Amino acid sequence: MNTVSKEAATEGGVKRWFKPSSSGLTSFFLLGPAVVYLFVWMIIPLGMTIYYSFRKYNLIQPYIHGFAGFSNYANVLADPNFLAAFFNTLVLVIASLILTVVLGLFFAVLYNNEHVFGRNLIRTFAASPFFIMPVVTGLIWKNLMMNPSFGLLSALWRGMGLVPVDFLAKFPMSSIVGIVTWEWTPFAMLVLLASLSGVPEDLKEAASLDGAGAWKTFRHIVLPMLGKPLYAVVMLESIFFLVIFGQIYVTTSGGPGTATTNLPYYIYLQAFSSYDIGAASAGAIFAVILANIVAIFLVRMINANIQEEA
Repeated sequence: MNTVSKEAATEGGVKRWFKPSSSGLTSFFLLGPAVVYLFVWMIIPLGMTIYYSFRKYNLIQPYIHGFAGFSNYANVLADPNFLAAFFNTLVLVIASLILTVVLGLFFAVLYNNEHVFGRNLIRTFAASPFFIMPVVTGLIWKNLMMNPSFGLLSALWRGMGLVPVDFLAKFPMSSIVGIVTWEWTPFAMLVLLASLSGVPEDLKEAASLDGAGAWKTFRHIVLPMLGKPLYAVVMLESIFFLVIFGQIYVTTSGGPGTATTNLPYYIYLQAFSSYDIGAASAGAIFAVILANIVAIFLVRMINANIQEEA
């Protein structure tokens, strides 16, 4: 009996001794490539951006170089175009976020209804704008929809006896917000639609038996259960809206003036129009700081909501 227990203890000890090593080796081989990928494609470019933000580096004047200190940051902060780009970025993110979440929730509730005829086909068409490339989206809206001469909106205006409007010239920021909303509303709709399918039907039936109408059922039962998906949509869309570039590049080119110049487009202009890599790097650092502030704020808001629900 003692011999058997000793052998079992020895075997168990050997297994326990080998288990951490095997698990650590497996984790290394599984996570190692991802860590290397993130280091090469994220940490190194960020480090180079920080380095050049403290250097005098202009492609037109390569003979002027050296340590610039915080002069690049000071010049960027003193640039009125940067302040305009910062303000435009906040307007674009907030307006697009509100519209996409509200419309996405509306369409998710609508297409979750079993009585909608052909809802599977409608869902497919409704989700299609999200899978179009940003540059293609901008070209579609610039040439096929908002063109004042032969665009679809101009034809509708003429059909109603009105003068066609050049939306990109007269309402540039509203037009960009509309384009981004059209492209990203399907994302919010898909996430919320998947979450709505997980709401228990017995809760809705119980609320109906208690005399609750459709609005009260949605407000007090369905909407609270969509809290986590809603916060996830807000966080992801905020991060992506902070780096909107393609739609602006092909439609307004940041204009008229600086009306639609956001931080990514401002950085592009500094690097490829003024050829000032130092100023562009400093602007990129400010954009990274803004993105991290927004992400931290949203993550804390999500964690606080989860802790309250728990």
